Amino acid sequence: MIDVTRIASRLARGAMTGIDRVELAYIRYIPLTGTPVLALLRTKAGVMLLRPKAMAELQAWAGGAPIPQKRDLLARLTRRHNTVLARVETALRRFAITRAPMALAGRALRGKLGNSAVYFNTGHANLSQQMMRALRAVPGLRIAVLVHDTIPLDHPMFSRPDQIAGFARKMQAVADHADLVIHTSAATRILTEAQLARLGRVPPGVVSALGVSVVPPDGAALPKGLNLRDPYFLAIGTIEPRKNHALLLDVWQAMAARGGPLPHLFILGNRGWADPALFARLDAGVPGVTVLTGLTDGAMSALLRGARALLFPSLVEGFGLPPFEAAALGTPVISTPLPPIREGLGDYPVYLSPTDSYSWIETITRLTTEADLARRKECVVPPNWPDHFKTVLKAL
Repeated sequence: MIDVTRIASRLARGAMTGIDRVELAYIRYIPLTGTPVLALLRTKAGVMLLRPKAMAELQAWAGGAPIPQKRDLLARLTRRHNTVLARVETALRRFAITRAPMALAGRALRGKLGNSAVYFNTGHANLSQQMMRALRAVPGLRIAVLVHDTIPLDHPMFSRPDQIAGFARKMQAVADHADLVIHTSAATRILTEAQLARLGRVPPGVVSALGVSVVPPDGAALPKGLNLRDPYFLAIGTIEPRKNHALLLDVWQAMAARGGPLPHLFILGNRGWADPALFARLDAGVPGVTVLTGLTDGAMSALLRGARALLFPSLVEGFGLPPFEAAALGTPVISTPLPPIREGLGDYPVYLSPTDSYSWIETITRLTTEADLARRKECVVPPNWPDHFKTVLKAL
C-alpha cells in the first residue's frame, strides 16, 4: 500500500521535485515486483484505498496528461481553494475500494487488507499520529517510511519557520510507529537516527540509495533561441537559501567585472522561499545568468549533456540528485564536499568550499577555456531503482 497523498497534491504545480520523483518511482516500480499493490490517499474527508489503476492515472497526469475537469460535490465543498486537487480527488474516487473518515480509517482498512500488508510512505505527507494509529489497527501491517533528511531539525535556518514544528511532529510519528526507516545514504542515516533517538525511539533502518533515472536528451524540447554554442554551466535546484545560488551570482558578477570570456549560467529551478535579496538580484539581472523553469526532463538532460559542468554549491543535502544525474552523462561536477555526494560519487566531482568564491572562479574559468573533449569524463553508473527495491524488500 503506497501513500500517494503528496504526488496528488503536487500535480500541475510545475516541475516535480526530488521527493516527488521518488514517490513516482515507488508508484511505478513496486507493481513490477508482482506483489499486489494498492494506493492510499488522504483527503479532507478522510482516506481512500484505491485500486492499482489510480497509480497509473497519477503517473500519466504527472507526465502531462490532462486531468479531468469534473469536480464532484464533495470536492467542491472540501477543496474550494484548490481546484486542481478537487479535480484529482474527484477522478480518483472512481477507483476507491473503500472510503472512510479518519476516525474510522483503521476499521475500513482492516476489512480490506490481509495480515501481511506493508504501508510505504515516501513523500513525508500523511505522517501523523492519527494516520499511524489507524494503520496500527490493521493486524500484521508493517509501516515503512523513507526519511529523505532531517534538515528542518538539523539546520532550521534552511527551512520555513512555519514548517519546523510540523516536521518535528512527523518525525515523532516515525519514531513511535515505523517498523522500518529507509535512509538514502549512510551519512543521512547518522543524522536521522540521532534525531529519532532524541524523540524516544530509533526504528530498524536500512540504507538504500535512490535510483537515478537519466532521461534521454531531447534537444527539440529546449526553448527556442538559447545560445548553446558558447560554453555554459548549469545549476539545478529550487532557488532557496540552502542551495547557495548567491555564491554563483557573486562568481558571475566577479567574472564579468574582470573581463575576459564570460560563460553562460543557466539556473534550472523554481523560486523557493525566504530569499528576497537573491530574487532582487535575479530580477535586476546578472551578466551571463538566465533562469529557466518548466523544462521537460528530456530538455534538462540535453542541457546537462552539453554543459561544461554542473555547479552544485549546496550547503546541505539529504541525497542530492543533480550531481548523480550529471555524472551518469559524463558531465563534470563542481560541488561542495557534502557527505552524501562524497559517499555516492567519490572522487568524480571537484570539491570546493561553499564560501571560497575565488576557487569557484578559477575552476569555472579553466573549464570555460579548455578544449571541449578535455572536459568530458567517463560516465558513472548511477544507483538504480531495481537495486533500491531489492534492498528495501529484503529488509522488510
